[in-house]
Amino acid sequence: MSETIKKARFIRINLITIISLFVLILAGGVVRSSGSGMGCPDWPKCFGRYIPPTEASELPSDYKQNYVAKREKKNRRFAKTLEAFGYSQLAERIRNDKSILVPEDFNAARTWTEYINRLVGALSGVFLLLTAVYSFTYRQSNIWIPVLSVLNLLFVVFQAWLGSIVVSTNLVDWIVTIHMLLAIVILAISIYTYHLAKVIEKPLLPTKPLINVLTIAAVVLSVIQITLGTEVREKVDEVADRFQDGYRNRWISNVGEIFTTHRDMALLVVVINVMIYALLRRNFNRHSLQQQLMSFVFLLIIAQIGVGVTLSYQALPPVAQAMHIVLATLIFGAQFYLLLNLKRSERYTEVQR
Repeated sequence: MSETIKKARFIRINLITIISLFVLILAGGVVRSSGSGMGCPDWPKCFGRYIPPTEASELPSDYKQNYVAKREKKNRRFAKTLEAFGYSQLAERIRNDKSILVPEDFNAARTWTEYINRLVGALSGVFLLLTAVYSFTYRQSNIWIPVLSVLNLLFVVFQAWLGSIVVSTNLVDWIVTIHMLLAIVILAISIYTYHLAKVIEKPLLPTKPLINVLTIAAVVLSVIQITLGTEVREKVDEVADRFQDGYRNRWISNVGEIFTTHRDMALLVVVINVMIYALLRRNFNRHSLQQQLMSFVFLLIIAQIGVGVTLSYQALPPVAQAMHIVLATLIFGAQFYLLLNLKRSERYTEVQR
């Protein structure tokens, strides 16, 4: 097989991996919004089976007691690990939080929602493994492609372990946030290796400091917004528990200041992206990859604003919640890819003056 075909194969697999990661984030959003995170009380199996049950009669006997005992044992190990890194108070909190050990009743819809999420995760893991294997085609031309691809595979293994902790600790708030941020890191590395493979031996573009700075600010702001959004969702869960899942139209008003901060920062997102778009129009022609990416970002932001309004005034419909997180990660991905292409592109498309 020629070197060109091998490199084309890597690019294709890497692109499929990126798409699968967005699908995984969508699946995770559906799990979160539907309250299916504890649909499978164990990990990696579901109720001790590779294919979960569809009826309560298929459940193992005394499954609640068995899984609570296993969860308690895993949490003690996790608490010991936290203590080793100096987080003694957090470790003690996990040990003493009896709500973690309260088992949930079987719900077939939630079980299968979580199971499908795990299947998508496993498929994404396979694509990441293939990406790492095929990345060695570039070991001579750009060592960073195989290095980052293998590193990403290690991150995925850690993410899988962290997913088991998410289940074990019954969706403890800060662990869910770390789980989401690590997903963003894995996505960013996949986009970066895809970009490196596409632009090898392509010409460097003259740097535009102001555009670069604003685009970096936009990417960072997107990460902050995703983090705040995850924390808003955690506060919503607390409010929902307090109202025993009733009075849904009052949840947002009881979330507190973090929701207001998340909402107000959306205006800053719009302002920065308008500035970037104006600068790109002055420096790149309308058919350039840079302008096309920015137009895509704007469409996503408009859609995100619409979904945000729906969440605020329509009592947090689950479909809108899942769309909200997917759009947020798509915006991040497009902005990050734009940032990478401000310095190098597949073709020289800057406006000539």
